[in-house]
Amino acid sequence: MEPRARSRLPVTAAAALLALTAACTGGTVQGRPGASGLRDPYFPKAGNGGYQVEHYALDLGYDPAGGRLHGTAVITARAEQGLSSFNLDLSGLRVEGVKVQGAGARFNRTGNELTVRPAEELKKGEVFRTEIAYGGKPKALADPDGSEEGWITTGDGAVGVGEPVGSMTWFPGNHHPSDKATYDITLTVPHGYQAVSNGELRSRTDTGDGRTAFAWHSPEPMASYLATAAVGRYEVTTGRTASGVALYTAVEPEEADRSAGPLARLPEMVEWGSGRFGPYPFGTAGAIVLPAGTLAYALETQTKPVYSGAPDSEELVLHELAHQWFGNSVSPESWKDMWLNEGFATYAEWLWAEDQGEHTAQERFDAFLEGDTSVDGRAAADWDAFPPAAPPGPEDISGSPVYYRGAMVLHRIRQEVGDEKFFDLLRGWAVDHRHGNAGTAGFTAYAERRTGHDLKKVWDVWLYGKARPR
Repeated sequence: MEPRARSRLPVTAAAALLALTAACTGGTVQGRPGASGLRDPYFPKAGNGGYQVEHYALDLGYDPAGGRLHGTAVITARAEQGLSSFNLDLSGLRVEGVKVQGAGARFNRTGNELTVRPAEELKKGEVFRTEIAYGGKPKALADPDGSEEGWITTGDGAVGVGEPVGSMTWFPGNHHPSDKATYDITLTVPHGYQAVSNGELRSRTDTGDGRTAFAWHSPEPMASYLATAAVGRYEVTTGRTASGVALYTAVEPEEADRSAGPLARLPEMVEWGSGRFGPYPFGTAGAIVLPAGTLAYALETQTKPVYSGAPDSEELVLHELAHQWFGNSVSPESWKDMWLNEGFATYAEWLWAEDQGEHTAQERFDAFLEGDTSVDGRAAADWDAFPPAAPPGPEDISGSPVYYRGAMVLHRIRQEVGDEKFFDLLRGWAVDHRHGNAGTAGFTAYAERRTGHDLKKVWDVWLYGKARPR
């Protein structure tokens, strides 16, 4: 059966109808719905179109005993088109009410999409404020690779972690790394608990009802997957690096002794990274050490990486710290660009070891080529399974090639251009793209321009090539 032909108005009739509609509504027809996803190569429904968020103000109350979260999210955004409606990503929680520009707005839920219809259409360029009241028992999500993310309960508290899309389990937003914003996160918890988030602790206030409100401020832009909220009975330590970067570590008491060694050199690492990659991009640094077994991974949450139990090595602490430059300050344009996060942080490990008089980056590179686990115990991993710039699917964006072959791409650049130009490239990339987003095509063009070298063979063989490089 052939498809039925559809009747169409002549062009002149359609134009007349449009003009009549505009006349009846008092002006030109301009507002249209914002897209319900950004068509990311691996997570097409992540994020939303039609606007960019400028600031999140989250006021959250959490009850560890009952596992309930109550929140108000005030989102300040700028319309990139006329908007008759727009979407926010939110998983599971109940929405109690929505206001846009102070007026009640209609809304509906479909899956993880919260569609908001303002009382009046938003104009292109308009800065608008959306207030969402919500609550419930937040839950974890299963990643394509089988790990858990989102809101995860611990023995005496909880933690919110969001790579790649888990942040939508505890606050509504535009949850794609291409939309970065500043944050204020206030966490109110029962007395005896600590509540830790990104940035600096602005205040700690007794609310008079047996609870304490912790107000955290992040003045630098942050991708939502890097936001965190951790509630527990942590031991807190504060300090400063030699250059004045504030330090804040929150450690599960049972993990304190095992954490002491790996975290002891964090101040030194911040200074070392500033020398290698340019000024530390944030006002604070630190760590959150969760009860062992909470997660199957560590995560570079902005300014305070999260560890599941005590970090097992200095190199792990260095890796998560390096992400503050590569991944957090310079964030990926899409999830296909993950090697710009993980390859760079892995190579930072190699550089740190090299500068400590341990194995050189060349020795690490050779170890992976030869499968020599005596130099690096990870060398036998399937680092060559796929090109780092083209993971086969969403379950592979944290696969071994993204980390180790990604680091090897950087070492091949170093071999081609020499140390002086290579380290100028690393520093320039971090400084010139500070607090922004960048993709793989942008990096390859930047690398050739900055070094003055044709690196096509490196890209073809190491970055994009499907065969095992030799």
